[in-house]
Amino acid sequence: MSTNKDSWVPPEGEDSVSEKLLKKTRESPLVPIGLGGCLVVAAYRIYRLKARGSTKMSIHLIHTRVAAQACAVGAIMLGAMYTMYRDYIKRTAQDVGEK
Repeated sequence: MSTNKDSWVPPEGEDSVSEKLLKKTRESPLVPIGLGGCLVVAAYRIYRLKARGSTKMSIHLIHTRVAAQACAVGAIMLGAMYTMYRDYIKRTAQDVGEK
């Protein structure tokens, strides 16, 4: 059985992983923003772990998870609201202006 050292290279005509990621980021920029916010909140809350005071560890971790999920859900909601605005309100206003 022969080994191909370049087996990780995508076939001709297909995009690499980084190109696919950049393409998806351009299509929906709020996904990486939500993911980044989620990671920032989680990192900050874990950093503040020593200063939690008398709060139990499980409660602190639950609050960390909820705050991180709130960032992700908030980004999803902003994306949905922007899409609705772009598809319905803006398009309807353009259709009325054309008539």
